[in-house]
Amino acid sequence: MLTQTNDPGGAEHTARPMRGPGRPVGDHEEKRAELLRAATSVIAEQGFARASLRKVAERAGYTTGAVTYYFANKSDLVHALAESRFDRYDTLLDAVAPEADIRGLLQQWLEMSVGEPEFSHVMSQLLANTQFDAKLRETIARRYASYRARFADVVREGQRRGTIRDDVSAVILVDQIGAMGDGLAIIAPLEPHNFGADKIELILDGVIRLISPP
Repeated sequence: MLTQTNDPGGAEHTARPMRGPGRPVGDHEEKRAELLRAATSVIAEQGFARASLRKVAERAGYTTGAVTYYFANKSDLVHALAESRFDRYDTLLDAVAPEADIRGLLQQWLEMSVGEPEFSHVMSQLLANTQFDAKLRETIARRYASYRARFADVVREGQRRGTIRDDVSAVILVDQIGAMGDGLAIIAPLEPHNFGADKIELILDGVIRLISPP
């Protein structure tokens, strides 16, 4: 059967056909990723507090029992969602690390922020909830520290090559670049009309000038 849900603004959302109870048929990782995408959509639309396993199940077209095969409870789902956010960040670093391509990293970050507003919205929701969830706070702090350490290695490689200024430590540059990227990730989804391709190019040019050797 089909189920219908209403978002807070009254818009009607038609879920996919509900599947039977038990383990969803198919590849484990693929189905788990599908549920995380559904959770992202629900949290982006309705907020962290209103998200539930039932709503995630409806969005994905599963029963709640099928969702609990992968995630024991909402906390388990949320922590997996946080880990998946940082998996995306690590993938960005993997792509730019060989050439220390900071511009490429920031470009992908901005394009993700503008092209996938749900990504930034959900990350903001997760960060806001860390004050109430010590385990979530530890998870995000651990993954962010790992990301910053890897990012610093990329910057050091750029410094070694002479493409990034070395009169400022790599750690400080990472903090500064990260702060700019985080700020843009918050603003871009709010003002998508102000972050077209030309504007993104100008932003990238400015950041590269700031971190280039004097």
